[in-house]
Amino acid sequence: MTPHRALRAFLADRAIHAGFLAFVAIVFFVGAPAVAQAAPSAAAPVLAWQTAAGGRMEFEVASVRPAAPGASGRTNVEMGLEEGIVPADGRFSATGALSAYIKFAYRLSVFQNQADFSHVPKWVTTELFDIEAKAPAADATKDQLRMMMQSLLTDRFKLAAHFETRDVPVMALVLVKPGKVGPRLRPHSEGPACDAKIPPVDRNSPKIPDVFMPVCNVLNLLDWANHTVILGSRNTTMDIFADWFPALERFDRPVVNQTGLTGRFDIELNFTPYWVIPKEQGGDAQLDFTGPTFFDALKGQLGMRLVSTHAPVETLVVDHVEQPSPN
Repeated sequence: MTPHRALRAFLADRAIHAGFLAFVAIVFFVGAPAVAQAAPSAAAPVLAWQTAAGGRMEFEVASVRPAAPGASGRTNVEMGLEEGIVPADGRFSATGALSAYIKFAYRLSVFQNQADFSHVPKWVTTELFDIEAKAPAADATKDQLRMMMQSLLTDRFKLAAHFETRDVPVMALVLVKPGKVGPRLRPHSEGPACDAKIPPVDRNSPKIPDVFMPVCNVLNLLDWANHTVILGSRNTTMDIFADWFPALERFDRPVVNQTGLTGRFDIELNFTPYWVIPKEQGGDAQLDFTGPTFFDALKGQLGMRLVSTHAPVETLVVDHVEQPSPN
């Protein structure tokens, strides 16, 4: 499967199998173990979300094992910034690279360049590990699972890391007209509540549904008419929405939210994704690709645009890791 098809399939099924691409996006080859070369540094600082989650926590039980040859990335917990769907039994079950677990543990973007692995061996981003763990409480939140993962990585992989603020080139998401948004962006309080029953959409209808997301706190990509897709989420933030842009267009830099919009929103964006437009004339060139581009849809439907600039970005620098200790 091509990366574009994998992305579309992943996003279209996020509500059930969310998180797979968090591993796929950074796991490419399976390499041999290497010895950690950098000395440990000071631990990463405690952030506001970590304090709100309750501070340091540990899994009740946990096992870490090298994945079987040929294993693929998988997870039962949404690995992105969204609250997502947390298993009701408090279990965490996944196969992925250590770099993916680090991004999850420290609440980093899946697609943005917010982690520096240049100081550690290659196996950190190439070798896969199975992690099976159980939280002490079945109702553990996603952020609490992150705190437990931090403890597991420190204990089993001897992880040492620190944050640095770096001024880097970015794409800034801004409003076209200050204080004015487009028709497909509304405060969540003005739409259906998260426990409301959302009827299934009619994919044969050319009309964009007013609401198509059945659940809140996840992002979904739905194939639609005229070779377009609908990207949307309910009860999301603009930071989380902007976090996904590098997966939808070929950006070579992070995307930061500078709209000034706070709170939570319901969002729908209908556009023609770049991966369905033929690069050369041929059979597919006869198809109708008259839907709006991502950038046109962003402007017309949400009242936003992207501008190239520089901005400070918090980057987690991984200083030291070791191959996991035995169970």
